[in-house]
Amino acid sequence: MKLITFDPFRTLGLPGVRYIKPEHMNQHRETLAEADWLLFPGFWQINSLHYVLKRPIFPSLSSYHLGHDKVEMTRALQTACPEHVPETLIVASDKYGIGQVLDQWRFPFVAKSVRSSQGMGVYLIENRQQFLDYAEREAVLYIQKLLPIVRDLRVVVVGEEVVASYWREGVGFLNNVSQGGRVRTDLSVPDNAISLVEGLARYLGINHAGFDVAMVDGHPYILEFNRLFGNTGIPDLNQRVQQAMSHYLLGEPSSPPSSDSKVSA
Repeated sequence: MKLITFDPFRTLGLPGVRYIKPEHMNQHRETLAEADWLLFPGFWQINSLHYVLKRPIFPSLSSYHLGHDKVEMTRALQTACPEHVPETLIVASDKYGIGQVLDQWRFPFVAKSVRSSQGMGVYLIENRQQFLDYAEREAVLYIQKLLPIVRDLRVVVVGEEVVASYWREGVGFLNNVSQGGRVRTDLSVPDNAISLVEGLARYLGINHAGFDVAMVDGHPYILEFNRLFGNTGIPDLNQRVQQAMSHYLLGEPSSPPSSDSKVSA
């Protein structure tokens, strides 16, 4: 099995992986063309690797294209499972879009930058001036209903497996661990959230992502997913991810899930 990675830190646990710097890609065209898998290319590389060299890439093309920004992601989710997406408006940041938001939405609501992760570029908008300040910075307005939650779920998918799921709880508006949120290990994860993510990931062909899920009165809402997710949520998450990657890419048997795999870990 010939594996080539463009991100050595994401593939540390995989045996026999060769690292090629992304910017040196065209100096190794023959080697790349003979590879069984090309791992973690940059977004700018995927068209050449997939359409020209016709090699399989990991994460999948769907993971890249649908997860490239929040606009593409949300439109796909609204088509696939509209009942599991919070009410969202996406419009241009011009006088018409700004007017539409001010006419149709009540404060408070959530506003997001279309390309951001780890809780950055996510804002709680509580008044007109905050919204106008946000609109001045952004070319696209991404407005979403503020859900009545104090914590959310992170569900990690690698290959065709849910390898971990856990609650995140913040001190303020954001629950991201990178923004000071903490992992709750004393709360069980609802089965319907796991089933939703597992089924959606397989249907859309997403094979490496961390899904953020909100639960409102027992109903799961997918907030977003991140193709490149952090591994600091639970102590052994990195090992679980590496095992699932080996199973998916190399056909190695995966370890049975631990008894706490659905309880914050």
